[in-house]
Amino acid sequence: MIQLYNTLTRNKEEFKPLKDKKVGLYTCGPTVYFFAHIGNLRSYIFSDILKRVLEYNGFKVNHIMNITDVGHLTSDSDDGEDKVEAGAKKENKTAKEITEFYTKAFQEDLKKLNIQSPSKWLKATNYIKEQIELIKVLEQKHFVYKTSDGIYFDASKLKNYGKLANLQKQEIKPGARVEIISEKKNPTDFALWKLSPVNTKRQQEWNSPWGTGFPGWHTECVAMSIKYLGIPFDIHTGGIDHIQIHHTNEIAQAEAAFSKNLANFWLHNEFLTLSGGKMAKSEGNIYTIDSLIEKGFNPLTYRYLCLTAHYRTQLNFSFEALEAAKNALENLYQKIIELKSDNKKLNTNKEKLDNYKQRFLDYVNDDLNTAQALALIWDLLKDSEISAKEKYELIINFDKIFGLGLNNIKEIKIPDTIKKLGKEIEKLRKEKNYQKSDELRKEIEKQGYATKDTSNGTVVYKK
Repeated sequence: MIQLYNTLTRNKEEFKPLKDKKVGLYTCGPTVYFFAHIGNLRSYIFSDILKRVLEYNGFKVNHIMNITDVGHLTSDSDDGEDKVEAGAKKENKTAKEITEFYTKAFQEDLKKLNIQSPSKWLKATNYIKEQIELIKVLEQKHFVYKTSDGIYFDASKLKNYGKLANLQKQEIKPGARVEIISEKKNPTDFALWKLSPVNTKRQQEWNSPWGTGFPGWHTECVAMSIKYLGIPFDIHTGGIDHIQIHHTNEIAQAEAAFSKNLANFWLHNEFLTLSGGKMAKSEGNIYTIDSLIEKGFNPLTYRYLCLTAHYRTQLNFSFEALEAAKNALENLYQKIIELKSDNKKLNTNKEKLDNYKQRFLDYVNDDLNTAQALALIWDLLKDSEISAKEKYELIINFDKIFGLGLNNIKEIKIPDTIKKLGKEIEKLRKEKNYQKSDELRKEIEKQGYATKDTSNGTVVYKK
């Protein structure tokens, strides 16, 4: 039984798909005007873990992710520049060049983090027709009004508007959530279609029943998710910053147009923080995956760091924490190499082995508790009643969730001169000549290698 925390109900609930053993999963993708930072990427590691847990439990997942290549403005108040067009001007490129470049960069980041690709990528610009049709339905049901700059959704006409963010319990005054545009009827109203400014030619604009323009950001996810997953579908994911406005407005459109929930479960991950503050482009405090690589970190070190914290808790990023994750991951890699080459015979305690399997399943099925599941691996490695072969096979199985590439670890070829020093250290240890053995260890370390004393002797490995 999988239990997931549903933001919509503020409760942990048993997950039951709409169709037996089939899950429709929608993940809010990036706005492709710049590189994704590691705070953004935490969200995609989280959705990847969710997908892997579902698959581990035997579900077939139809995973949809959008690419926002139009309509996301620099302000949440439905004004300001389109982020893509602003980025194009800044780099002196076309909107298409910008979106293609940063889409590819984002997809490369996912590969570096061993994040599985969705079943289908959807670009907002490929679904303008579907977005216009959705707005027409909302218009027919009298949920829209026109201003000088576009078509807006009238939030006051929807009885349960804001239930995802508990907005009904908040006294919202004009300008309380976003700076209100003078022609808006309510502070929570939002743009469905923005009209191109008079005497201005945008790079990306389309004809519509209301005039030439482009869709609002909140409309694309509704139109595309329904097209490929139906309504309602099972699970919608994103960062907690989407709760207050973006996901609230997705829900509003779906309920106004179709009188149905858009999705049954809404899952949100917490922020990655830096010295207590949110990591964000606007704060100028971002790190990308490539910047971590330049500092000598394997991208999967960052994935490991994310696994050590529950997705619904803030994770404070520091290079000290990343260094600790690096050491732990490298240690785990070395343990895997040792297990693989350990041929000692041992009768495994079958009851204990089954207990590890069940505890792991219980942890990951309890709202994706990767922190406890990861700690379980280290308990397993220390257990003297489980054979090396069983440990190896079980950890490789667990890595179907973790995605740390443990089944691809290969022992690096050690030069004969270094191996010889390792054998000498082992001999000196048996003779209890620790001073000399320590001197040889330092010699090995100078050449970029390290040693580890095990029950099978002294193991030499690349640092």
